[in-house]
Amino acid sequence: MSLYKIPLNQSVIDASTERVIWTLTNFERVCVSFSGGKDSTVMLHLTGQLARKLNKKFSVLFIDWEAQFSSTIEHCENMRLEYADVIDTFYWVALPLTTPNALTQFSPEWQCWEPGVPWVRQPPEHAITDPAFFPFYQTGISFEQFVREFAEWFSQKRPAAVTIGIRADESYTRFLAIASQRKLRFADDKPWTSIAPGGHAWYIYPIYDWKTADIWTWFSRSDLPYNPLYNLMYQAGVPLRYMRICEPFGPEQRQGLWLYHVLEPDRWAAMCERVSGVHSGGVYAGHDNQFYGHRKLEKPEGHSWKTYALFLLETMPPPTAEHYRNKIAVYLHWYQKQGMEDIPDTQTGDTGSKDIPSWRRICKVLLNNDYWCRMLSFSPTKSQHYKRYSQHMAKKRQEWGILCKSK
Repeated sequence: MSLYKIPLNQSVIDASTERVIWTLTNFERVCVSFSGGKDSTVMLHLTGQLARKLNKKFSVLFIDWEAQFSSTIEHCENMRLEYADVIDTFYWVALPLTTPNALTQFSPEWQCWEPGVPWVRQPPEHAITDPAFFPFYQTGISFEQFVREFAEWFSQKRPAAVTIGIRADESYTRFLAIASQRKLRFADDKPWTSIAPGGHAWYIYPIYDWKTADIWTWFSRSDLPYNPLYNLMYQAGVPLRYMRICEPFGPEQRQGLWLYHVLEPDRWAAMCERVSGVHSGGVYAGHDNQFYGHRKLEKPEGHSWKTYALFLLETMPPPTAEHYRNKIAVYLHWYQKQGMEDIPDTQTGDTGSKDIPSWRRICKVLLNNDYWCRMLSFSPTKSQHYKRYSQHMAKKRQEWGILCKSK
């Protein structure tokens, strides 16, 4: 089935206003997922202003990543105070969460607010720092698992809404999150909704059809505050499409690491001491070079993409290599079951956002330090299941005869 966009006979602001009003009116419990970035700031402004008119209240979820710009923390504090009259609970989460570290293969994950280490900065007094606050919290829980579990916990086993500021034009993956015909929607005429894992909460995407120009036009016309970090990014010459405010060490986010060095040298020094690979990431991640397989991708002379992928696996730290072998083996076995003896060495469009199988795509995953192999359509394995998963996959690889461990 082909997916395509159908224009609406109204502006994006009018459509989003209707969606937020519908959400506040039809759900007793509503939570805005807030990052401090431009998209979630628009969403929080819209929700806060409409909640005042409707005499409604809502909650806010903010994940504090420890290593964040001072401007972002100040902006989040200001937004918390600005809408305090209509915010029921502001969940400022400063708990240890595990997320990918795409800067090095020696420590492919890092944990914010990790116990027993010097932090980049201290959390605010009102932040949630007690692991017992959330009954579902587990040591080492991943960010993805935390937000899934939070949605179900927040619902209290009754219909609830969690609004998320993703926009379909940002990536093919985000477009599919909205357009997919496989997801369960609240109603057929509400493609901007989907059921959350657990079955009680609904994800709502009020600004899914906005473009970057719409975001900045709205701020210009409304004259409402946004994160001043964007002004600094603009002055530093960062293109609009690369202005991102979220966890700092992921495959996409690492491109902005150099800004810490320029804007907050003291915090940059603390980050270099705190997280492995930060310095090299600051030097190379923002450049259009091949250090992380970014944009341009080339293989050494005399190698096919398959032999290059196998070479990269052999040169990695053993635990990291075994992790990738497990993921890649599942990927290859799936295509074998579809009747494909081996995936092509290369295909047109195989390094883009759409998962087109090839060994060149696998090379990009490895060079990009895409630890959870999202480019191969994987999602993170739950931390409490990972050891058992690894042992199971080692046996399966032997059974399939795919990427068996080198002797």
